[in-house]
Amino acid sequence: MRIVVKIGTSTLTHSTGLINIRRVEQLCRVLSDLKNAGHDIIMVSSGAIGMGVGKLSLNEKPTDIPTKQACAALGQCELMYTYDQEFSKYNHNVAQILITSADVENEKYHNNFRNTLSRLVELGVIPIINENDSISTEEISIGDNDTLGAIVAVSVNADLIIILSDIDGLYDKNPRTNPDAKLISEVREITPEITVMGGSAGSGLATGGMHTKIKAAHIVTEKGIDMVIANGSNPDCLYKIVEGGSVGTRFYGRK
Repeated sequence: MRIVVKIGTSTLTHSTGLINIRRVEQLCRVLSDLKNAGHDIIMVSSGAIGMGVGKLSLNEKPTDIPTKQACAALGQCELMYTYDQEFSKYNHNVAQILITSADVENEKYHNNFRNTLSRLVELGVIPIINENDSISTEEISIGDNDTLGAIVAVSVNADLIIILSDIDGLYDKNPRTNPDAKLISEVREITPEITVMGGSAGSGLATGGMHTKIKAAHIVTEKGIDMVIANGSNPDCLYKIVEGGSVGTRFYGRK
């Protein structure tokens, strides 16, 4: 299988912004094992700004653009250094690709991106992709890494995209405010009711950034690609997901 794994900041870091060493070690071990089993692994990784905040010992995430971009520049170095160290333990090479929306919307740039990505996979490298937060502006921003993950999955004709987050999957209502909320294990069709469950961007209904995850599911399922939302607190869940087991919420691609 060709698998895209999108990793959220909450999976990579503690609440302090500093790296969650044990979890990152476990994540890289599992992904290396899946690659050893013959799967193509492509990562879309958040965490640059969060790591930059931790590295600078800031008390909170900055709100102004220049400081956010400075944190991203610093944190991206830390992020790739960590991944390179961990994957090297299992004799796997990693490569960094940073893009903006221009690299997706411009046909020539997108072809270059797709060709580079495909060649890296052919060479047995694990590409690690992030938005270029240090230079992106509102006009050239993809906006979120769930959407970026979906774009990458379509670009490389992936079989599956897995979105690791701090929530178990899609619920029928916000589980943080409704103890009786039920997890939806399968979505065969993204109906208006499913879209409503994701809430709207920035609304109180959105759970774990669920709005952007539903948007990502729209993009990939239209192309016949399955998508799974799962909790990244235990990376071992990736084994079961790849084997087709019931973990989190699986959105089935149109066949």
